[in-house]
Parts: sequence; C-alpha cells; structure tokens
Amino acid sequence: MGNFMSSVLPPGLIDVLSALIPPVVVGGVFCAFVIQLLRREMAPRRMDGSLVSEDEATNSDSADGDDAQASGQTGPVNGTPIVRGGERPESEGR
Repeated sequence: MGNFMSSVLPPGLIDVLSALIPPVVVGGVFCAFVIQLLRREMAPRRMDGSLVSEDEATNSDSADGDDAQASGQTGPVNGTPIVRGGERPESEGR
C-alpha cells in the first residue's frame, strides 16, 4: 500500500499527512472525553445534588418507596419536587 500512496501523492504530502495523524487522533480522543465529561456535569440535578435521571431509574426499579429509603437514597419518594424551607412550588399558588 505504501507504493500505491507514493505513486499517487507527492512525497512531501505523505510526510505531512503522516506527521498530522497522531495529533489528530489525540485531539479527537481529548475532545470526546471533554464532551462526555461536560454532558455528565451539565445533567439536570435536584437541589440536593442528585441526578434527575438517577431518581427516575430507581423509582421505576422499585415499586414502593421503602426500597429507595433502605438503599440510602434521600429525597422525596412520592415524586414531589424538593423545595426550600418556606418556599412553595409554583403550581401551588394557582
């Protein structure tokens, strides 16, 4: 295959391409890692810091709330939103 590439492309271009391939691979892996990290960090969270999707997954796995409390998970079991001390949920005032 090296003979085919050298017959089609000029020798200087082959050197440039072979020099650019490793940085492109490293940059691609780095960008994929950063995107994955940002997606994880920017996921919707509740006020206690737990991921919204984790609560939905555990609620669908366990039929009653006792399993969620036994596993050490804190927060509302019945699906009510977490609000601070004296605040009301927005839909309560309507």
